[in-house]
Amino acid sequence: MTTAEIRGETKGTAQFPLSVLDLVTVGAGRTATDALRTSVTLARQAERRGFHRYWVAEHHSMPGVASSSPAVILAHLAAHTTRIRLGSGGVMLPNHAPLVIAEQFGTLEAMAPGRVDLGLGRAPGTDGATAAALRRSARLNEGADDFPEQLAELTRFLDDDFPDGHPYRRVHAVPGPIQSTSPGGVQSPHRPPVWLLGSSGFSARLAGSLGLPFAFAHHFSARNTIPALDLYRESFRPSAVLDAPYALIGVSALAADEEREARRQVRAAALNMVRLRTGRPGLVPTPEEAEAYEFSVVEQDFIDSWNADVVHGTVDEVRTRLDDLHKRTGADELMLTTHAHSADVRLRSYDLIADAYDLPHAPPAEEGAPQA
Repeated sequence: MTTAEIRGETKGTAQFPLSVLDLVTVGAGRTATDALRTSVTLARQAERRGFHRYWVAEHHSMPGVASSSPAVILAHLAAHTTRIRLGSGGVMLPNHAPLVIAEQFGTLEAMAPGRVDLGLGRAPGTDGATAAALRRSARLNEGADDFPEQLAELTRFLDDDFPDGHPYRRVHAVPGPIQSTSPGGVQSPHRPPVWLLGSSGFSARLAGSLGLPFAFAHHFSARNTIPALDLYRESFRPSAVLDAPYALIGVSALAADEEREARRQVRAAALNMVRLRTGRPGLVPTPEEAEAYEFSVVEQDFIDSWNADVVHGTVDEVRTRLDDLHKRTGADELMLTTHAHSADVRLRSYDLIADAYDLPHAPPAEEGAPQA
């Protein structure tokens, strides 16, 4: 693992790398199969247009979000892409045994050498009851509090370097470094870079103290973005993987050919969020359903506040706001997530933003081509 595998590459006229965060959203009247097919199409489009990385986020018990198994989805995307970095944004570590994550991402790294990122979060990615079912325990705070220890254990499995006397000294994550020490063994020079994700100061401080790259969830915690990034930079200590801080932020963004259409689309996505926040999660509604829905005063206030942090409008408006956000936060990379009922709307939005920054129009890569 090298710094080059962490830092993004700028392309076109963008002053920062642009990447994609996919929640594999399922719209009303659509199936999870439809959503996953859209993810393949979007990943291949993002690769052709020069987006740097494509991450999938872990969520559970949400009908409108089909990304409960990031490693499975990433394996599928690896089979349909050849260049773009793929990763988790993120895997919720307290939901899983560290050895399982090391094995899953070691397998992904073997499938797509030098292209895999391992982003880790400490939230459950769901409600308390679902988290208890995932963890087979009602002691949910224990998982979050133990996150630094879980992270250290996972890192040792990835590096296969438990010290002598440790109970896991003879336990090895495969695929992994142990294969290089076996007779005739040859090990890949790559190891998935570990990123820490967060929406508050805890992971920011931890990422900084460990010299790891940091991803902040600006798209749902915008008020905390600058304080968290400041804390990350202040806490940063150089490490074997980074000599200086590197932070990306997730940004909810939607560009459309007309401003009114962009407003229609984000209103529907906001209705979906209202339902989620009030314990009524469902499929992403259509813009027509959102237009017909009678919002209460409290719901309308929520939507107005939520959409204020969604970068949306015509492509010129979106570019201006993205540039301003980059300047205000000093983020090294912007990772865009687009929530809409229609796959066509999402694909069009990413294309418009790519055009705004003069990103390349590379020809489609041949599926099944050997990995770099």
